[in-house]
Amino acid sequence: MLYLGIDTSNYTTSAALYDSVRGTVEQQKLPLPVKKGERGLRQSDAVFHHTVQLPQVLGKLFENKTVHLDGVGVSVFPRRAEGSYMPCFLVGKSASEAIRLACGIPCAMVSHQEGHIAAALYSADAFSLVSAPFLAFHVSGGTTEALLVSPHKSRIFAAKCVARSLDLHAGQAIDRVGVMLDLSFPCGPALEKLAEQSDRSFNIKPSMKGTNCCLSGIENRCMAMLSVGESAADIAKFCLESVRVSLEGMLQALKREFGEMPVLFSGGVSSNRALRTYFSENYGALFAEPAFSADNAAGVAVLAALYHEGFEWNAL
Repeated sequence: MLYLGIDTSNYTTSAALYDSVRGTVEQQKLPLPVKKGERGLRQSDAVFHHTVQLPQVLGKLFENKTVHLDGVGVSVFPRRAEGSYMPCFLVGKSASEAIRLACGIPCAMVSHQEGHIAAALYSADAFSLVSAPFLAFHVSGGTTEALLVSPHKSRIFAAKCVARSLDLHAGQAIDRVGVMLDLSFPCGPALEKLAEQSDRSFNIKPSMKGTNCCLSGIENRCMAMLSVGESAADIAKFCLESVRVSLEGMLQALKREFGEMPVLFSGGVSSNRALRTYFSENYGALFAEPAFSADNAAGVAVLAALYHEGFEWNAL
């Protein structure tokens, strides 16, 4: 049984094939091109680039193979919430609808966020978590949220936002500081390498409002550090440490409110090695492998299989 997943986010064109018998995923992706010095794309530009890139990504995915698809899945909005909409997802939706009609197969429409959670569960071999509530952090350039994830009869799981950033997202803060340091967008991997060159320690306190955090102060502080001539490595480390401290502040507040429960991280920022090490060692948190943390279509493909074939929480 073979399922195609498509995800056309604001950062990456992604497609994946999930073999539900073998439990294996094959995926291809292309980042959207962003000019040097810029901090993202307009939606009209993202739609254009996805329209050009999606056939290329699918071409690589299906290269030298003949397959029979049993279903297709696609992310059609950022999160499952009223008013959640981005035009870039229309590219994937249109393509999946064409595939559904041409092949006579079912199409599962999910949120980008649900795809991230499913990809992390798949990568961490932790789908058994969905039989009971757990916390899922989705940390990226477009989202910094903590979600209370619970079993759901028709959607496999439901995710309710219980904490979030009230201003910048973590990935936005990282990219803004990275561009400030003349790094190419998206800046996460390069900023991480730069931060590893610093041996400086910082005493950082998170800016919290209940379970929510505020991240805009990171950019302001980094600008101040740059203006007085502090090293790029120290600025990079301060930025990433500030993000880590803010996420920890959210987690500690949520533990006080909901008690102990499993914690799962997904989203591109979760690829950061220092962040992964810290939260796994201190909180037992589970992480997707980097290929399944950043934007991808693997989770969408897995959800398509579960929707089509049926599921039992105790068997996941």
